[in-house]
Amino acid sequence: MSDTHSHSAAFVRHDQIPPSPPPAGETGPVKWIRENLASSVSNAIMTVIGLVAIFYLAIWALPWFTNSVWNAADIRECREIMGDARGACFAVIEERWLQLLFGFYPPESYWRLIISFFGLFLALAPILFSNLPRVLMVWTGLFPFVSVWLIWGGSFWGPAMVLAGFVVGYFIFRFASTINFVAGLAAGIVGAIIWWSFLLGPIAGVLSSIIPIELAKVESREIGGFTINFILGISSISLSLPLGILLALGRQSNLFFIKGVCVVFIEFIRGVPLITLLFVANVILAFFLPPGSNFDLMLRVIIMITLFASAYIAEVIRGGLAALPTGQYEAADALGLDYWQAIRFIILPQALKISIPGIVNIFIGLFKDTTLVSVISMFDLVGMIRGPILSSTDWSGIYWELWFFASALFFVFCYGISKYSMYLEDKLRTDHR
Repeated sequence: MSDTHSHSAAFVRHDQIPPSPPPAGETGPVKWIRENLASSVSNAIMTVIGLVAIFYLAIWALPWFTNSVWNAADIRECREIMGDARGACFAVIEERWLQLLFGFYPPESYWRLIISFFGLFLALAPILFSNLPRVLMVWTGLFPFVSVWLIWGGSFWGPAMVLAGFVVGYFIFRFASTINFVAGLAAGIVGAIIWWSFLLGPIAGVLSSIIPIELAKVESREIGGFTINFILGISSISLSLPLGILLALGRQSNLFFIKGVCVVFIEFIRGVPLITLLFVANVILAFFLPPGSNFDLMLRVIIMITLFASAYIAEVIRGGLAALPTGQYEAADALGLDYWQAIRFIILPQALKISIPGIVNIFIGLFKDTTLVSVISMFDLVGMIRGPILSSTDWSGIYWELWFFASALFFVFCYGISKYSMYLEDKLRTDHR
């Protein structure tokens, strides 16, 4: 019977049938167009309207670029070269681009700004990308002090002794935190303040006389153009994130005094426009300073922008903390972790992950809002355009070209921040895709 059954099968396949290709409409450009541009009748209509609008906008804008002039001494020569054609006079960019980027900074010292610019990206690399060697974090810690010395000049030992104050505070904290974390933190802060208040000046003076390492001093009023926007943006972003985290934790504290101070600070700052705080930094703050004191305007502006951004970041992070299920806090208690260990290892990493889109949104808005300093007579990129360039008889009457250049600069950096946040969100995803 088994022999009869074996001869009943005419053919037996021993290899797997290769998969058939997907339908033409389910792969490639056709699928992308159908899903993103024509998924419904209304989307198809909006796509057609958008394409028509882009077409007419391109027809209107293309001659402005194709007929542009890049080499001319002034606006009159630009118009003579263009004749009756409509075009852009980008010669103003070619003529004034260094002023737009660096303001009134001494030309022979441009190399200091350039080194600081590229040094920043080297310092940020190990923070933004965890797969890089950790040894680069040494430069990350040194960069703020090196960049201050490069940009403003003066003696090298001043910033070096400020850094030494942080080192002293850190070692005091490490020693005292073995007894109690909060007491160790307070001792470290007090030790650093004592160093900066009483020891920094004498030690820096002695070292300057023994080993003089100096660069030509540059006043803050000489720094201008996009450099101001970059300094204010990077400094405020770097300082506002840790301050915002502390404010968010303080607002959720069970200690009435700490919670009350954080709530009042956050609500007050969020209820005041940034432009008001900038006027306070520029004018009103001087009335509260001792007579004859010289508190640098750029430092005052950095402090105000940092406080403003930290209040908004605190609320975003508080939303991330509130979004965590109570089981996370209970798990930390079950593991026997104290408050700071639970915050560091369990609670805060998850809250920050949830808060990434909101934090990045604040960072982008903050970077763009640095242009508001032009209203307090700081010659940032917008201030340079509205002031020395447009007031010049050589380029009076040119607007679109300069604003296009400014928009392009801000777009490059803001788009870069946005793309990195998307990369970070994708990297930190734990769900299965």
